Amino acid sequence: MRSTLFRTKKVEQSILDTEEPEHALKKSLSALDLTVFGVGVIIGTGIFVLTGKVAKENAGPAVSLAFVVAGVVCALAALCYAEFASTLPVAGSAYTFSYASLGELPAWIIGWDLVLEFALGTAVVAVGWSGYIRSLLDNAGWHLPEYLSGRDGAHGFGFDILAAALILVLTCILVIGMKLSARVTEVVVAIKVAVVLIVIIAGAFFITADNYKPFIPKAQPVAAGGSLKAPLIQLMVGWAPSNFGVMGIFTAASVVFFAFIGFDVVATAAEETKNPQRDMPRGILGSLLVCTVLYVAVSIVVTGMQHYSQLSVDAPLADAFKAIGHPWYAGVISFGAAVGLTTVCMILLLGQTRVFFAMSRDGLLPRFFSRVHPRFRTPHRPTILLGVVIAVIAGFTSLSELAQLVNIGTLFAFVVVAIGVIILRNTRPDLHRAFRTPWVPVLPIVSVLATLWLMLNLPAETWLRFAIWMVIGFLVYFLYGRSHSRLARHEETTVADVSGDRPPGDAQA
Repeated sequence: MRSTLFRTKKVEQSILDTEEPEHALKKSLSALDLTVFGVGVIIGTGIFVLTGKVAKENAGPAVSLAFVVAGVVCALAALCYAEFASTLPVAGSAYTFSYASLGELPAWIIGWDLVLEFALGTAVVAVGWSGYIRSLLDNAGWHLPEYLSGRDGAHGFGFDILAAALILVLTCILVIGMKLSARVTEVVVAIKVAVVLIVIIAGAFFITADNYKPFIPKAQPVAAGGSLKAPLIQLMVGWAPSNFGVMGIFTAASVVFFAFIGFDVVATAAEETKNPQRDMPRGILGSLLVCTVLYVAVSIVVTGMQHYSQLSVDAPLADAFKAIGHPWYAGVISFGAAVGLTTVCMILLLGQTRVFFAMSRDGLLPRFFSRVHPRFRTPHRPTILLGVVIAVIAGFTSLSELAQLVNIGTLFAFVVVAIGVIILRNTRPDLHRAFRTPWVPVLPIVSVLATLWLMLNLPAETWLRFAIWMVIGFLVYFLYGRSHSRLARHEETTVADVSGDRPPGDAQA
Protein backbone atom coordinates (compact mmCIF):
# COMPACT_ATOMS: atom_id res chain seq x y z
CA MET A 1 0.00 0.00 0.00
CA ARG A 2 2.86 2.37 0.84
CA SER A 3 4.21 2.05 -2.71
CA THR A 4 0.89 3.10 -4.20
CA LEU A 5 0.54 6.13 -1.91
CA PHE A 6 3.98 7.43 -2.86
CA ARG A 7 4.05 6.52 -6.56
CA THR A 8 5.44 9.41 -8.58
CA LYS A 9 4.39 10.72 -11.95
CA LYS A 10 7.27 11.05 -14.40
CA VAL A 11 8.12 14.55 -15.58
CA GLU A 12 7.95 13.34 -19.19
CA GLN A 13 4.41 11.99 -18.66
CA SER A 14 3.24 15.24 -17.05
CA ILE A 15 4.51 17.20 -20.04
CA LEU A 16 2.98 14.69 -22.45
CA ASP A 17 -0.43 15.12 -20.79
CA THR A 18 -0.37 18.83 -21.65
CA GLU A 19 -0.39 17.95 -25.36
CA GLU A 20 -3.72 16.08 -25.32
CA PRO A 21 -6.03 18.22 -27.52
CA GLU A 22 -9.01 18.14 -25.16
CA HIS A 23 -6.89 18.95 -22.10
CA ALA A 24 -4.30 21.38 -23.53
CA LEU A 25 -4.19 25.00 -22.41
CA LYS A 26 -3.34 27.84 -24.79
CA LYS A 27 0.21 29.22 -24.51
CA SER A 28 -0.02 33.02 -24.61
CA LEU A 29 1.96 34.51 -21.70
CA SER A 30 5.35 36.25 -21.75
CA ALA A 31 7.86 37.06 -19.00
CA LEU A 32 6.30 40.53 -18.70
CA ASP A 33 2.82 39.03 -18.29
CA LEU A 34 4.11 36.73 -15.53
CA THR A 35 5.88 39.57 -13.71
CA VAL A 36 2.73 41.67 -13.88
CA PHE A 37 0.69 38.76 -12.51
CA GLY A 38 3.15 38.43 -9.63
CA VAL A 39 3.16 42.14 -8.80
CA GLY A 40 -0.62 42.21 -9.20
CA VAL A 41 -1.24 39.53 -6.59
CA ILE A 42 1.54 40.44 -4.13
CA ILE A 43 0.76 44.14 -3.78
CA GLY A 44 -2.57 44.28 -1.98
CA THR A 45 -3.75 45.80 1.26
CA GLY A 46 -0.52 44.62 2.90
CA ILE A 47 1.48 47.58 1.63
CA PHE A 48 -1.25 50.02 2.65
CA VAL A 49 -1.95 48.56 6.11
CA LEU A 50 0.78 46.24 7.42
CA THR A 51 3.56 48.81 7.06
CA GLY A 52 2.19 51.13 9.74
CA LYS A 53 0.78 48.40 11.97
CA VAL A 54 4.08 46.54 12.24
CA ALA A 55 6.10 49.73 12.66
CA LYS A 56 3.91 50.83 15.56
CA GLU A 57 3.60 47.48 17.31
CA ASN A 58 6.75 45.48 16.52
CA ALA A 59 9.77 47.19 14.94
CA GLY A 60 9.55 50.99 14.74
CA PRO A 61 11.42 52.54 11.77
CA ALA A 62 13.36 49.25 11.46
CA VAL A 63 10.25 47.80 9.78
CA SER A 64 12.13 48.41 6.52
CA LEU A 65 14.69 45.81 7.65
CA ALA A 66 11.83 43.44 8.48
CA PHE A 67 10.67 43.68 4.87
CA VAL A 68 14.20 42.86 3.73
CA VAL A 69 14.31 39.78 6.00
CA ALA A 70 10.90 38.61 4.79
CA GLY A 71 11.95 39.23 1.19
CA VAL A 72 15.05 37.06 1.66
CA VAL A 73 12.95 34.19 3.09
CA CYS A 74 10.59 34.47 0.12
CA ALA A 75 13.55 34.56 -2.28
CA LEU A 76 14.76 31.21 -0.93
CA ALA A 77 11.38 29.67 -1.72
CA ALA A 78 11.18 31.53 -5.04
CA LEU A 79 14.45 30.00 -6.24
CA CYS A 80 13.04 26.52 -5.59
CA TYR A 81 9.80 27.39 -7.41
CA ALA A 82 11.78 28.78 -10.34
CA GLU A 83 13.68 25.50 -10.85
CA PHE A 84 10.51 23.41 -10.76
CA ALA A 85 8.44 25.75 -12.94
CA SER A 86 11.12 25.85 -15.66
CA THR A 87 11.78 22.09 -15.51
CA LEU A 88 8.14 21.02 -15.24
CA PRO A 89 6.06 23.72 -17.04
CA VAL A 90 2.70 22.17 -16.19
CA ALA A 91 -0.37 23.71 -14.52
CA GLY A 92 -0.74 23.00 -10.83
CA SER A 93 2.32 24.63 -9.24
CA ALA A 94 3.31 22.90 -5.97
CA TYR A 95 0.81 20.08 -6.60
CA THR A 96 2.45 19.09 -9.89
CA PHE A 97 5.95 19.50 -8.44
CA SER A 98 5.05 17.22 -5.51
CA TYR A 99 3.60 14.54 -7.81
CA ALA A 100 6.92 14.34 -9.66
CA SER A 101 9.11 14.22 -6.55
CA LEU A 102 7.30 13.15 -3.37
CA GLY A 103 4.47 10.96 -4.68
CA GLU A 104 0.70 10.86 -5.15
CA LEU A 105 -0.50 11.21 -1.55
CA PRO A 106 1.78 14.19 -0.75
CA ALA A 107 0.72 15.74 -4.08
CA TRP A 108 -2.94 15.30 -3.19
CA ILE A 109 -2.37 16.84 0.23
CA ILE A 110 -0.66 19.92 -1.21
CA GLY A 111 -3.28 20.22 -3.98
CA TRP A 112 -6.08 20.00 -1.42
CA ASP A 113 -4.25 22.60 0.65
CA LEU A 114 -3.88 24.97 -2.32
CA VAL A 115 -7.57 24.67 -3.21
CA LEU A 116 -8.46 25.91 0.28
CA GLU A 117 -5.74 28.57 0.28
CA PHE A 118 -6.76 30.16 -3.01
CA ALA A 119 -10.52 29.85 -2.34
CA LEU A 120 -10.35 31.58 1.03
CA GLY A 121 -7.84 34.10 -0.28
CA THR A 122 -10.14 35.03 -3.16
CA ALA A 123 -13.17 35.35 -0.90
CA VAL A 124 -11.34 37.38 1.76
CA VAL A 125 -9.90 39.78 -0.80
CA ALA A 126 -13.30 40.18 -2.50
CA VAL A 127 -14.91 41.09 0.84
CA GLY A 128 -12.11 43.60 1.49
CA TRP A 129 -12.61 45.11 -1.97
CA SER A 130 -16.32 45.39 -1.31
CA GLY A 131 -15.62 47.38 1.87
CA TYR A 132 -13.49 49.90 -0.03
CA ILE A 133 -16.12 50.30 -2.76
CA ARG A 134 -18.95 50.77 -0.24
CA SER A 135 -16.87 53.46 1.46
CA LEU A 136 -16.33 55.27 -1.85
CA LEU A 137 -20.07 54.97 -2.64
CA ASP A 138 -20.97 56.35 0.78
CA ASN A 139 -18.70 59.34 0.17
CA ALA A 140 -20.57 59.93 -3.08
CA GLY A 141 -23.93 59.75 -1.28
CA TRP A 142 -24.93 56.32 -2.60
CA HIS A 143 -25.79 53.79 0.09
CA LEU A 144 -26.42 50.08 -0.42
CA PRO A 145 -29.21 48.44 1.59
CA GLU A 146 -27.93 46.75 4.76
CA TYR A 147 -29.05 43.32 3.60
CA LEU A 148 -26.80 43.65 0.49
CA SER A 149 -23.75 44.90 2.40
CA GLY A 150 -22.48 41.63 3.87
CA ARG A 151 -22.78 39.63 7.06
CA ASP A 152 -20.77 41.94 9.32
CA GLY A 153 -23.19 44.14 11.22
CA ALA A 154 -26.23 42.75 9.40
CA HIS A 155 -29.43 42.07 11.34
CA GLY A 156 -31.02 38.96 9.88
CA PHE A 157 -30.31 38.26 6.20
CA GLY A 158 -27.08 39.67 4.84
CA PHE A 159 -25.37 39.16 1.48
CA ASP A 160 -22.33 41.00 0.13
CA ILE A 161 -23.57 41.69 -3.38
CA LEU A 162 -20.45 43.64 -4.43
CA ALA A 163 -18.03 40.87 -3.42
CA ALA A 164 -20.09 38.21 -5.20
CA ALA A 165 -20.47 40.37 -8.32
CA LEU A 166 -16.72 41.01 -8.51
CA ILE A 167 -15.92 37.29 -8.42
CA LEU A 168 -18.51 36.47 -11.09
CA VAL A 169 -17.19 39.19 -13.42
CA LEU A 170 -13.59 37.99 -12.95
CA THR A 171 -14.77 34.41 -13.58
CA CYS A 172 -16.12 35.49 -16.98
CA ILE A 173 -12.82 37.21 -17.82
CA LEU A 174 -10.83 34.07 -16.92
CA VAL A 175 -13.12 31.87 -19.02
CA ILE A 176 -12.71 34.09 -22.09
CA GLY A 177 -8.92 33.77 -22.03
CA MET A 178 -5.58 34.24 -20.33
CA LYS A 179 -4.46 36.98 -22.69
CA LEU A 180 -7.50 39.10 -21.81
CA SER A 181 -6.81 38.39 -18.14
CA ALA A 182 -3.22 39.52 -18.63
CA ARG A 183 -4.28 42.74 -20.36
CA VAL A 184 -6.81 43.60 -17.63
CA THR A 185 -4.17 42.85 -15.01
CA GLU A 186 -1.58 45.07 -16.75
CA VAL A 187 -3.93 48.08 -16.69
CA VAL A 188 -4.93 47.61 -13.06
CA VAL A 189 -1.37 46.89 -11.88
CA ALA A 190 -0.15 50.02 -13.66
CA ILE A 191 -2.69 52.07 -11.69
CA LYS A 192 -1.76 50.35 -8.44
CA VAL A 193 1.99 50.80 -8.87
CA ALA A 194 1.45 54.44 -9.88
CA VAL A 195 -0.39 55.05 -6.59
CA VAL A 196 2.44 53.41 -4.63
CA LEU A 197 5.01 55.56 -6.45
CA ILE A 198 2.94 58.67 -5.67
CA VAL A 199 3.06 57.72 -1.98
CA ILE A 200 6.84 57.23 -2.13
CA ILE A 201 7.69 60.36 -4.13
CA ALA A 202 5.20 62.72 -2.48
CA GLY A 203 5.89 61.38 1.00
CA ALA A 204 9.63 61.81 0.55
CA PHE A 205 9.16 65.61 0.66
CA PHE A 206 7.58 65.40 4.12
CA ILE A 207 10.19 63.19 5.82
CA THR A 208 11.52 64.46 9.15
CA ALA A 209 14.84 62.96 10.25
CA ASP A 210 13.87 63.05 13.94
CA ASN A 211 11.11 60.51 13.25
CA TYR A 212 13.78 57.88 12.63
CA LYS A 213 15.14 58.22 16.17
CA PRO A 214 15.57 55.65 17.52
CA PHE A 215 15.74 53.58 14.32
CA ILE A 216 15.67 50.35 16.37
CA PRO A 217 13.64 51.10 19.55
CA LYS A 218 14.49 49.46 22.86
CA ALA A 219 13.29 45.86 23.15
CA GLN A 220 10.02 45.18 24.98
CA PRO A 221 9.37 41.56 26.11
CA VAL A 222 5.95 40.09 25.41
CA ALA A 223 4.17 37.97 28.01
CA ALA A 224 3.62 34.38 26.87
CA GLY A 225 0.00 33.42 26.23
CA GLY A 226 -1.69 30.08 26.94
CA SER A 227 -4.79 30.14 24.71
CA LEU A 228 -5.27 28.81 21.20
CA LYS A 229 -4.83 32.36 19.93
CA ALA A 230 -1.18 32.30 21.07
CA PRO A 231 1.54 31.30 18.58
CA LEU A 232 2.08 27.55 18.48
CA ILE A 233 5.71 27.91 19.55
CA GLN A 234 4.55 29.54 22.81
CA LEU A 235 2.35 26.55 23.64
CA MET A 236 5.14 24.12 22.71
CA VAL A 237 8.15 25.56 24.54
CA GLY A 238 6.85 28.62 26.38
CA TRP A 239 8.92 30.99 24.23
CA ALA A 240 7.39 34.40 23.53
CA PRO A 241 8.72 36.81 20.88
CA SER A 242 9.79 40.32 21.82
CA ASN A 243 8.69 43.57 20.23
CA PHE A 244 11.23 46.18 19.10
CA GLY A 245 14.96 45.70 19.47
CA VAL A 246 16.85 43.41 17.09
CA MET A 247 14.55 40.45 17.79
CA GLY A 248 11.57 42.72 17.12
CA ILE A 249 12.75 42.96 13.51
CA PHE A 250 12.37 39.20 13.14
CA THR A 251 9.01 39.28 14.92
CA ALA A 252 7.93 41.94 12.43
CA ALA A 253 9.29 39.87 9.54
CA SER A 254 6.99 36.98 10.48
CA VAL A 255 4.06 39.41 10.19
CA VAL A 256 5.01 41.32 7.03
CA PHE A 257 5.96 38.05 5.33
CA PHE A 258 2.30 37.65 4.47
CA ALA A 259 2.40 40.84 2.42
CA PHE A 260 4.63 38.87 -0.01
CA ILE A 261 2.33 35.88 -0.43
CA GLY A 262 1.32 35.47 -4.05
CA PHE A 263 4.50 35.02 -6.11
CA ASP A 264 3.88 31.26 -5.98
CA VAL A 265 0.65 31.80 -7.95
CA VAL A 266 2.82 32.72 -10.95
CA ALA A 267 3.96 29.08 -11.13
CA THR A 268 0.36 27.92 -11.74
CA ALA A 269 0.50 29.62 -15.17
CA ALA A 270 3.60 27.71 -16.34
CA GLU A 271 1.64 25.63 -18.86
CA GLU A 272 0.21 28.78 -20.49
CA THR A 273 3.61 30.45 -20.94
CA LYS A 274 5.19 30.67 -24.40
CA ASN A 275 8.75 29.99 -23.21
CA PRO A 276 8.46 28.69 -19.63
CA GLN A 277 12.08 27.55 -19.37
CA ARG A 278 13.23 31.14 -19.76
CA ASP A 279 10.26 33.21 -18.60
CA MET A 280 9.07 31.43 -15.43
CA PRO A 281 12.22 32.22 -13.39
CA ARG A 282 12.13 35.80 -14.68
CA GLY A 283 8.46 36.21 -13.76
CA ILE A 284 8.74 34.68 -10.28
CA LEU A 285 11.99 36.35 -9.21
CA GLY A 286 11.26 39.62 -11.04
CA SER A 287 7.89 40.18 -9.38
CA LEU A 288 9.36 39.40 -5.96
CA LEU A 289 12.23 41.86 -6.47
CA VAL A 290 9.92 44.67 -7.63
CA CYS A 291 7.58 44.22 -4.67
CA THR A 292 10.41 44.04 -2.11
CA VAL A 293 11.87 47.34 -3.35
CA LEU A 294 8.45 49.03 -3.22
CA TYR A 295 7.70 47.67 0.27
CA VAL A 296 11.03 48.86 1.69
CA ALA A 297 10.64 52.30 0.08
CA VAL A 298 7.09 52.76 1.41
CA SER A 299 8.10 51.70 4.93
CA ILE A 300 11.02 54.17 4.95
CA VAL A 301 8.78 57.01 3.78
CA VAL A 302 5.84 56.43 6.13
CA THR A 303 8.04 56.11 9.25
CA GLY A 304 9.84 59.29 8.18
CA MET A 305 6.60 61.23 7.67
CA GLN A 306 5.17 60.40 11.10
CA HIS A 307 6.76 59.01 14.26
CA TYR A 308 6.13 55.27 14.46
CA SER A 309 4.35 55.60 17.82
CA GLN A 310 1.73 57.90 16.24
CA LEU A 311 0.97 55.81 13.15
CA SER A 312 -2.59 54.50 12.84
CA VAL A 313 -3.16 50.76 12.58
CA ASP A 314 -6.12 50.67 10.17
CA ALA A 315 -4.94 53.04 7.41
CA PRO A 316 -1.42 54.25 8.26
CA LEU A 317 -0.45 55.64 4.85
CA ALA A 318 -3.67 57.55 4.31
CA ASP A 319 -3.73 58.85 7.88
CA ALA A 320 -0.08 59.91 7.71
CA PHE A 321 -0.93 62.25 4.82
CA LYS A 322 -3.99 63.52 6.70
CA ALA A 323 -1.78 64.25 9.73
CA ILE A 324 0.46 66.55 7.68
CA GLY A 325 -2.50 68.34 6.11
CA HIS A 326 -2.80 66.57 2.74
CA PRO A 327 -6.05 64.60 2.79
CA TRP A 328 -6.18 64.48 -1.03
CA TYR A 329 -3.41 61.90 -1.03
CA ALA A 330 -5.43 59.82 1.42
CA GLY A 331 -8.21 59.55 -1.15
CA VAL A 332 -5.73 58.52 -3.84
CA ILE A 333 -4.34 55.79 -1.56
CA SER A 334 -7.81 54.42 -0.82
CA PHE A 335 -8.58 54.37 -4.55
CA GLY A 336 -5.31 52.55 -5.25
CA ALA A 337 -6.05 49.95 -2.59
CA ALA A 338 -9.53 49.28 -4.01
CA VAL A 339 -8.26 49.00 -7.58
CA GLY A 340 -5.33 46.85 -6.51
CA LEU A 341 -7.51 44.27 -4.79
CA THR A 342 -9.22 43.53 -8.12
CA THR A 343 -6.10 41.93 -9.56
CA VAL A 344 -5.31 40.11 -6.31
CA CYS A 345 -8.74 38.51 -6.45
CA MET A 346 -8.49 37.55 -10.12
CA ILE A 347 -5.02 36.00 -9.89
CA LEU A 348 -5.90 33.97 -6.79
CA LEU A 349 -8.96 32.65 -8.64
CA LEU A 350 -6.72 31.89 -11.62
CA GLY A 351 -4.32 29.93 -9.42
CA GLN A 352 -7.06 27.86 -7.85
CA THR A 353 -8.67 26.87 -11.14
CA ARG A 354 -5.30 25.73 -12.56
CA VAL A 355 -4.58 23.53 -9.52
CA PHE A 356 -8.10 22.06 -9.69
CA PHE A 357 -7.68 21.50 -13.44
CA ALA A 358 -4.33 19.70 -12.97
CA MET A 359 -5.75 17.42 -10.26
CA SER A 360 -8.72 16.62 -12.48
CA ARG A 361 -6.50 15.80 -15.46
CA ASP A 362 -4.65 13.31 -13.24
CA GLY A 363 -7.95 11.68 -12.22
CA LEU A 364 -7.70 12.64 -8.54
CA LEU A 365 -10.79 14.79 -9.12
CA PRO A 366 -13.50 14.03 -11.74
CA ARG A 367 -12.04 14.15 -15.27
CA PHE A 368 -15.11 16.13 -16.36
CA PHE A 369 -13.36 19.27 -15.12
CA SER A 370 -10.19 18.77 -17.17
CA ARG A 371 -11.69 19.46 -20.60
CA VAL A 372 -10.80 22.89 -21.96
CA HIS A 373 -13.15 25.21 -23.85
CA PRO A 374 -13.00 24.41 -27.61
CA ARG A 375 -12.62 28.08 -28.55
CA PHE A 376 -10.93 29.86 -25.64
CA ARG A 377 -8.69 26.90 -24.63
CA THR A 378 -9.27 27.66 -20.94
CA PRO A 379 -10.43 25.28 -18.16
CA HIS A 380 -13.92 26.78 -18.21
CA ARG A 381 -15.69 24.09 -16.17
CA PRO A 382 -13.63 24.37 -12.95
CA THR A 383 -13.44 28.14 -13.43
CA ILE A 384 -17.23 28.49 -13.52
CA LEU A 385 -17.79 26.00 -10.69
CA LEU A 386 -15.24 27.57 -8.36
CA GLY A 387 -16.24 31.11 -9.31
CA VAL A 388 -19.87 30.49 -8.36
CA VAL A 389 -18.96 28.65 -5.13
CA ILE A 390 -16.53 31.36 -4.00
CA ALA A 391 -19.02 34.11 -4.91
CA VAL A 392 -21.57 32.46 -2.61
CA ILE A 393 -18.98 32.04 0.17
CA ALA A 394 -17.88 35.67 -0.10
CA GLY A 395 -21.47 36.86 -0.16
CA PHE A 396 -22.73 34.95 2.87
CA THR A 397 -19.72 34.45 5.12
CA SER A 398 -17.65 36.63 7.41
CA LEU A 399 -14.17 35.24 6.78
CA SER A 400 -11.95 37.21 9.16
CA GLU A 401 -11.44 34.16 11.40
CA LEU A 402 -10.41 31.96 8.47
CA ALA A 403 -8.05 34.38 6.74
CA GLN A 404 -4.92 33.00 8.41
CA LEU A 405 -5.57 29.61 6.83
CA VAL A 406 -4.39 31.25 3.62
CA ASN A 407 -1.04 31.97 5.28
CA ILE A 408 -0.38 28.51 6.70
CA GLY A 409 -1.43 26.90 3.40
CA THR A 410 1.12 28.95 1.47
CA LEU A 411 3.90 28.26 3.94
CA PHE A 412 3.15 24.54 3.82
CA ALA A 413 3.49 24.65 0.03
CA PHE A 414 6.88 26.40 0.37
CA VAL A 415 8.18 23.56 2.57
CA VAL A 416 6.99 20.86 0.16
CA VAL A 417 8.51 22.54 -2.92
CA ALA A 418 11.90 23.03 -1.22
CA ILE A 419 12.01 19.36 -0.17
CA GLY A 420 10.89 18.34 -3.66
CA VAL A 421 13.85 20.12 -5.28
CA ILE A 422 16.29 18.08 -3.17
CA ILE A 423 14.53 14.78 -3.91
CA LEU A 424 14.23 15.35 -7.66
CA ARG A 425 17.91 16.34 -7.89
CA ASN A 426 18.76 12.90 -6.44
CA THR A 427 16.16 10.77 -8.26
CA ARG A 428 16.34 12.50 -11.67
CA PRO A 429 19.80 14.08 -12.06
CA ASP A 430 19.45 13.51 -15.83
CA LEU A 431 16.63 16.05 -16.26
CA HIS A 432 17.42 19.20 -18.22
CA ARG A 433 16.98 22.16 -15.90
CA ALA A 434 16.82 25.54 -17.64
CA PHE A 435 17.12 27.17 -14.21
CA ARG A 436 18.94 25.53 -11.30
CA THR A 437 18.44 26.50 -7.66
CA PRO A 438 21.94 27.33 -6.36
CA TRP A 439 23.63 25.56 -3.45
CA VAL A 440 21.39 22.50 -3.31
CA PRO A 441 20.71 21.01 -0.77
CA VAL A 442 21.86 23.82 1.56
CA LEU A 443 19.59 26.56 0.19
CA PRO A 444 16.38 24.45 0.15
CA ILE A 445 17.12 23.23 3.71
CA VAL A 446 17.55 26.83 4.90
CA SER A 447 14.29 27.68 3.11
CA VAL A 448 12.48 24.86 4.93
CA LEU A 449 13.82 25.93 8.34
CA ALA A 450 12.96 29.61 7.78
CA THR A 451 9.46 28.71 6.60
CA LEU A 452 8.83 26.35 9.54
CA TRP A 453 9.87 29.14 11.90
CA LEU A 454 7.22 31.42 10.41
CA MET A 455 4.62 28.65 10.60
CA LEU A 456 5.36 28.12 14.32
CA ASN A 457 4.63 31.81 14.90
CA LEU A 458 1.05 31.36 13.65
CA PRO A 459 -1.75 30.96 16.23
CA ALA A 460 -2.46 27.42 17.44
CA GLU A 461 -6.11 27.72 16.37
CA THR A 462 -4.92 28.23 12.78
CA TRP A 463 -3.03 24.94 12.99
CA LEU A 464 -6.15 23.25 14.38
CA ARG A 465 -8.35 24.43 11.50
CA PHE A 466 -5.65 23.44 9.03
CA ALA A 467 -5.49 19.95 10.54
CA ILE A 468 -9.28 19.54 10.23
CA TRP A 469 -9.15 20.51 6.54
CA MET A 470 -6.32 18.02 5.97
CA VAL A 471 -8.33 15.21 7.63
CA ILE A 472 -11.21 15.93 5.24
CA GLY A 473 -8.70 15.82 2.38
CA PHE A 474 -7.44 12.38 3.44
CA LEU A 475 -11.02 11.06 3.43
CA VAL A 476 -11.69 12.41 -0.07
CA TYR A 477 -8.46 10.89 -1.37
CA PHE A 478 -9.06 7.41 0.03
CA LEU A 479 -12.75 7.39 -0.93
CA TYR A 480 -12.28 8.75 -4.49
CA GLY A 481 -8.86 9.98 -5.62
CA ARG A 482 -6.79 6.87 -4.90
CA SER A 483 -9.01 4.54 -6.96
CA HIS A 484 -9.63 7.00 -9.82
CA SER A 485 -6.02 8.14 -10.26
CA ARG A 486 -4.87 7.79 -13.88
CA LEU A 487 -1.51 6.63 -12.58
CA ALA A 488 -3.21 3.85 -10.62
CA ARG A 489 -5.28 2.76 -13.62
CA HIS A 490 -2.19 2.75 -15.82
CA GLU A 491 -0.47 0.45 -13.32
CA GLU A 492 -3.51 -1.85 -13.26
CA THR A 493 -3.51 -2.03 -17.07
CA THR A 494 0.22 -2.78 -17.10
CA VAL A 495 -0.21 -5.59 -14.58
CA ALA A 496 -3.13 -7.00 -16.59
CA ASP A 497 -1.06 -6.94 -19.79
CA VAL A 498 1.81 -8.78 -18.12
CA SER A 499 -0.48 -11.43 -16.58
CA GLY A 500 -2.57 -11.72 -19.74
CA ASP A 501 -5.73 -11.12 -17.70
CA ARG A 502 -7.11 -7.89 -19.15
CA PRO A 503 -10.32 -6.46 -17.69
CA PRO A 504 -13.48 -7.37 -19.68
CA GLY A 505 -14.24 -4.96 -22.48
CA ASP A 506 -10.75 -3.43 -22.36
CA ALA A 507 -9.79 -3.73 -26.01
CA GLN A 508 -6.32 -3.35 -27.36
CA ALA A 509 -5.43 0.12 -28.59
